[in-house]
Amino acid sequence: MLQVPFIRENKELVIERLAKRNIDATQMIHDVISFDEDRKRIQTELDNTLAESNALSKEIGNLFKSGEAQKANLLKEKTSQLKEKSKELAETLNNKSDALSELLYKIPNVPNELVPRGNSDLDNEEVFKEGDVPVLHEGALPHWELAKKYDIIDFELGNKITGAGFPVYKGKGARLQRALIAYFLDKNTAAGYTEYQLPHLVNEASAFGTGQLPDKEGQMYHVTGDNLYLIPTAEVPGTNIFRDVVLNESELPISITGYTPCFRREAGSYGAHVRGLNRLHQFDKVEIIRVEHPSKSYDALDGMINHVKDILKELKLPYRILRLCGGDTSFASALTYDFEVFSTAQDRWLEISSISNFETFQANRLKLRFKNSDGKNELAHTLNGSSLALPRVLAGILENYQTKDGIVIPEVLQAYTGFNIID
Repeated sequence: MLQVPFIRENKELVIERLAKRNIDATQMIHDVISFDEDRKRIQTELDNTLAESNALSKEIGNLFKSGEAQKANLLKEKTSQLKEKSKELAETLNNKSDALSELLYKIPNVPNELVPRGNSDLDNEEVFKEGDVPVLHEGALPHWELAKKYDIIDFELGNKITGAGFPVYKGKGARLQRALIAYFLDKNTAAGYTEYQLPHLVNEASAFGTGQLPDKEGQMYHVTGDNLYLIPTAEVPGTNIFRDVVLNESELPISITGYTPCFRREAGSYGAHVRGLNRLHQFDKVEIIRVEHPSKSYDALDGMINHVKDILKELKLPYRILRLCGGDTSFASALTYDFEVFSTAQDRWLEISSISNFETFQANRLKLRFKNSDGKNELAHTLNGSSLALPRVLAGILENYQTKDGIVIPEVLQAYTGFNIID
């Protein structure tokens, strides 16, 4: 959530940057400043009314003590009027503050200056590419056909048990999935991230804190009986560890990682591009999360990008990095980079990671602060990234490592799987 002082001091900048998201925020920003001025005016009037009422109450007490009961009773009528006025002002103030908050909840984060204007993923900028696309043998298959051929993932069984988008991993497929999780966690902990095991459901306050609510409620599975939400990513419970926390500056940076299943309704996703593992309702992901000093968060973002690069180099998968345009950047993010792995059998790029800097947007909602060198509380910056999302990494491995004799396991994973080929 944007801070009102920031909006007031940077009105034109906020409007200009939000235009990168294809949003004309002129009226919203005008309303925020207007509501805030009204709130301040009402607050001042309320403070003055309460001060006058308190002064009169003290005077009445002194009059009773000095035996001037008649004069005191006359003043009591005025204090009653002031109390009624203060009650009305307090109610008006609450309504105005609520209206201001509701408006702020609807305004997305201000994009970083590096974010290009654009409407969709077609306008994202490629900033890096590495790895050679393998030349596959004649008759190479997409991963969903490989999964059936080698009996390692059963999409139809998942559809029977739950529905489309809930695959069942079997045999060497399940072991490869588990190997990837262990490998990703080991890489992250070796890089200084502390491993956490996190809840898979969160309450409304947690979903609000990281920006899933009120923006993405339609994409989340809602457990209505207990008003809990199945997590769309470990970012939500992981970042909420620090909700309502004041850190010491010396505790920064904080780096954590965790594996969780993730649940997304993906409403409206249809077509050939969502076949197999390309888009699921339940999938596994290892996440990295950082809480940073504002002056160091963009260096941390670069470090996270380089960390994921190292993983993909070890897996020897061809990949590229995109800087997302305004129209494709998430509600809470200031700057996002997507990693995509090339699926040779599908002849298309598959997103496998998003790494984002949210600056103070999440921290303001979370009330995540640190005490700076001047002893004042200051909002921290939060970042997170996939390291990595498993389904499309697995799809890339199955397709790019296939041979006529089977699917070769990447060398770096063989110590985790205990086998070097699926045949």
